[in-house]
Amino acid sequence: MLEALKNALKSIFRNKLRSYLTVGGIFIGVLSVVVISSIGETGKTTVDNQLVNMGMDSIVITGDKSNETGLCDEDLQVVKQVSSVSNAMPVMYLMSDTEILSQINECMLWGINEDADNVIQLQAVYGRLINKGDILSKSRVCVIDEKIAVENYKRANIVGKKIQVRINNSYEEFEVVGIVKNGVNVLQNMLAGIIPNFVYIPYTTMDDLSSQSYYDQIVVKLKNGNEMTNISDDISHAITTNRAFPTELRVENLLKQRQQLNDILGIITIVLSAIAAISLVVSGLSIMTVMLVAVNERTREIGIKKSIGATNADIMFEFLIESILITVIGGLLGSLFGICVSYIGCGLFSLVATINYFQISQILLITIIIGLTFGVYPAYKASRLKPVDALRYE
Repeated sequence: MLEALKNALKSIFRNKLRSYLTVGGIFIGVLSVVVISSIGETGKTTVDNQLVNMGMDSIVITGDKSNETGLCDEDLQVVKQVSSVSNAMPVMYLMSDTEILSQINECMLWGINEDADNVIQLQAVYGRLINKGDILSKSRVCVIDEKIAVENYKRANIVGKKIQVRINNSYEEFEVVGIVKNGVNVLQNMLAGIIPNFVYIPYTTMDDLSSQSYYDQIVVKLKNGNEMTNISDDISHAITTNRAFPTELRVENLLKQRQQLNDILGIITIVLSAIAAISLVVSGLSIMTVMLVAVNERTREIGIKKSIGATNADIMFEFLIESILITVIGGLLGSLFGICVSYIGCGLFSLVATINYFQISQILLITIIIGLTFGVYPAYKASRLKPVDALRYE
């Protein structure tokens, strides 16, 4: 084994340029696959985190607005009693406008309660969120996106400032008590002009000013361990059973939609990695070509080795070790450089790199199998040479 390894290393360094080019082919192939798979994993993780921040790890219940009953506080309490539910929050919304420093901007106005940080993952960058006191007193306070503050005041922290919000065709004054950052901010920056700015106010205030006596939605947060359970029917059944009259509900499991999106992103990553892996197969063909050339160059050497006792298995093993060594060297270098490139690239875009080391180990294993597979024929050809014919070869 050691002797075969030493001979393989000697053969590799005997023709340095040819060996470097062959290793380079494997290196580029593995580098491409590692970088693409890492980009896919990072993108998948980033999108998943953004979806969680947007509340895509919840269930949304929408009532029937046609009969103007919608969802009420009784429905909210019933939902909270479902065993798999951790928390539930009433939501009211309408398309509106804000007037800040005489500038009119379109916005989506949300009526929420004090559980917004837990249910829809709102994070206060400055100030605070809507609290229970605001809900009980129907306070004229609001929480706004960081983007609104920067666009109008050229700075993020505008806590204490007053803004005008249009409700029922009249502008009402609200005090900004908090600046928030959530997953929607990323999409707002990417899709400027398509996704409006968000403004959050106490749902009781919105109820009072808009004269709307029902909730548009109830957003449900599930307990840990129940994320993928099918509880949509249970929630719908609990609400309809509690009501004295028939009602129509739409219960959307955003968890399943999030999982489906993750599955799609995973398939895209696999397809792109498979396309990049074609270069590995091409590199495998170059290994076969180089090894066949090596067999021709070392025909006389093979004859000498056989004449002094080397078996067919010894010769075959030596050439297989050589082809595997080429792939291992190229594979390891490609993996290391691929990981470095992934970290540097993600750093440039302020993303947290997600490296799947198990996947990289699989790529290395596949690379070794390719080296072994394409090295079998040259090794077999070398092992079948007859000593007499080999010694006569010029």
